Amino acid sequence: MQNDNTIKFAELSDNELIDRFRYSHNNQYVGELYTRYAHLVLGLCIKYFKDLEVAKDATMGIFELLLNELKRHKIENFKSWLYTVSKNYCLQELRKKSSSNSKEDLYKVFISETMETEMDLHLHKEKENLILKMEQALPSLKYNQRLCLKMFYLEGKSYADISKELEFSLKDVKSHIQNGKRNLKIKMEEANVKK
Repeated sequence: MQNDNTIKFAELSDNELIDRFRYSHNNQYVGELYTRYAHLVLGLCIKYFKDLEVAKDATMGIFELLLNELKRHKIENFKSWLYTVSKNYCLQELRKKSSSNSKEDLYKVFISETMETEMDLHLHKEKENLILKMEQALPSLKYNQRLCLKMFYLEGKSYADISKELEFSLKDVKSHIQNGKRNLKIKMEEANVKK
């Protein structure tokens, strides 16, 4: 394994960062995950707490929690898992706060949990529809674009991994992914117009 000082963290996939953190217990790997996702977690916390300072504290609390949780769980899709952990953390904090407050606060927590569940179901259905459309449009892309997109998004490989495996330059890999995404979006939009 490479020395931690020679690693370019930004080139590693989420799963590579997690695996290396679990192996080395080097918090810099979680630091890179924080760099990638703190803004999303902060946005979610603001939604729940309606207070920027409380949301900032919660965001830090969630990433501190990850230092233990990442060692205990096998995670396939970090972004989805982080969303669930963050949501649960916020709801738990709201419950703690509301247990010493009024019934109205308890009702707000209940509404938050219920609305979030309905939203999750809606988002899940939208995601399934989007994946179906993507699968239908993917075969129409050029071979190299299709291959790079699959490796990057479905297999979670980094630009460097794809470059090495396919013997493409890093520039070509980025270009195939960028052009593939644009062409995929066009094909999906065309499919929507036809319906």
